[in-house]
Amino acid sequence: MEKHYPVLRKCVLFRNIEDMNYEHLLQCLGTQVRKYKEEEYVFFAGDVINHIGIVLSGVVEIMKENLAGNKHILAFIEPSGMFAEGIVCTAKRISPVTVQVKEDAEILFIPYERIIMSCGNVCGFHISLIQNMMIILGEKNFNLNRKLELLTLKGMREKIASFLINESLERKSNTFHIILNRTQMADYLNVSRTSMCRELARMKEEGLIDYYGHSFKILDMDELAQCLE
Repeated sequence: MEKHYPVLRKCVLFRNIEDMNYEHLLQCLGTQVRKYKEEEYVFFAGDVINHIGIVLSGVVEIMKENLAGNKHILAFIEPSGMFAEGIVCTAKRISPVTVQVKEDAEILFIPYERIIMSCGNVCGFHISLIQNMMIILGEKNFNLNRKLELLTLKGMREKIASFLINESLERKSNTFHIILNRTQMADYLNVSRTSMCRELARMKEEGLIDYYGHSFKILDMDELAQCLE
């Protein structure tokens, strides 16, 4: 596990916990590391979930399917990111979403009870874990609200502009790389891939943005922001 310490250091759950405590911490929490192949499922909607997951390597997709079988991507989780924390905090712990690995991945699983309950050794870091879990749940709610706002936008350009501006702000740079390909981006925005690509091309021609593959650059932030007015 020592090779994964740099990833754990970036995880919000381990905020304010020193690296020297990781070995004891992980043993105390009863963690398990599992490896998954690309396209393999971690769990399905309707499953009962008792563990939170931390991505150590690879990329994990959170998605929801409607009764017609149409898939809607809710999020992509990269290394140091967590998932299922909102599920395990509910009474029934039934997952409303499906989690699938998009790149070969290693995932650290932690039993929820081990996080919120102090062990017999009264480890000092349990207080930090509980505090960090509260922060995570708050940020989860913030991200869900941002996603809801994105879905309520009606225009194609509005959705694209909102998505790119948020990505830029999150990375604190007008030049950034996203993990989504065009199909995944269209699924995330809940729009047609063809129409989205056409609109991206228009925005590039107008000098609002530039892009190549997964890389984007916002050329005129003020003009792009006006798309949301």
